[in-house]
Amino acid sequence: MYHLTALVTCLVILMYFAFSFQVGKARGTYGIKAPAISGHPDFERVFRVHMNTLEWMPIFLPALWLFAFYVSDAIAAALGVVWIIGRILYMTGYAKAANKRRPGFAIQASATIALWLGATGAILWRLVHP
Repeated sequence: MYHLTALVTCLVILMYFAFSFQVGKARGTYGIKAPAISGHPDFERVFRVHMNTLEWMPIFLPALWLFAFYVSDAIAAALGVVWIIGRILYMTGYAKAANKRRPGFAIQASATIALWLGATGAILWRLVHP
C-alpha cells in the first residue's frame, strides 16, 4: 500500500485549493472581476502562483506515484513534502516580488526531477533485469 504517497497527494490537493482561495481573495482585494486575469501586479502574481502550480501538477503527480510504485512509498512521500514546501516558498516569495519566487521554484523543480529520474531509472532497471 502507498499510504504515505496518498496522504501527500491529499495535501497537494489541499494546497491547490488554498491557492485557489487566495486568487479569490486577491480578486476582492484588488477589484479584479472574473474572468479578468490582469489589472494589478499583486493580483497577477497570486494568479500566476495558482496557474504555475496547476502547470506543474501533471508533471509532479505521475512522477510521485511512479516513484512510490517502483522505488519507495516513504521516499516518494518525503520528496512530495519537499515539493509542497517548495510550492509554499514559491507562493510566499512571489507574493512579495516576482524575483523572489526562484528559491521555491528551484526546490519544487528539484524534487520533481528527482522523482522523475528515480522512477525512470527504476523502470528501465526492471526492463533490463526482469
